[in-house]
Amino acid sequence: MTRQTLRLCRIALLGIFLLSRGALAAGTEDVAVSGAWARATVPGQPVAAAYLDISSRQGATLIAVRSDAAGAVQVHSMRDDGGVMRMRELKRLELPAGQTVRLAPSGTHLMLLGLKAPLRSGDSITLDLTLVDKAGRSRTVHTVAPVRAGPSP
Repeated sequence: MTRQTLRLCRIALLGIFLLSRGALAAGTEDVAVSGAWARATVPGQPVAAAYLDISSRQGATLIAVRSDAAGAVQVHSMRDDGGVMRMRELKRLELPAGQTVRLAPSGTHLMLLGLKAPLRSGDSITLDLTLVDKAGRSRTVHTVAPVRAGPSP
């Protein structure tokens, strides 16, 4: 193999590498998380709630959430049942293609169980959301949620 041919092969391999990295980066941009926040707690309170907006251009399913602030995180839905608010765990949360799913107070939200410490206004927590796309590939999206007192600003 000549030096010129070897050089062209290296350039081609570098180009393929850079293109594949761009394709992977574009794939991770399919899911967008915004407006994340967690509600402050009082000392001794073992649970808290966190909220965010999440969307997927291609469609995906949220299958798990982890946080540095809690032993476990569950997705919960709330609904009014004859004047009584009922909450239940959702094992999966569908993200329809092109639509924003809002996790908000008095609706679907993240429940942080087994808090490791009180959540104080001004602090922040991490949320790692595990999603599966339509092709069955899973990925984790990391976001930081500031802790705030009271309702969403």
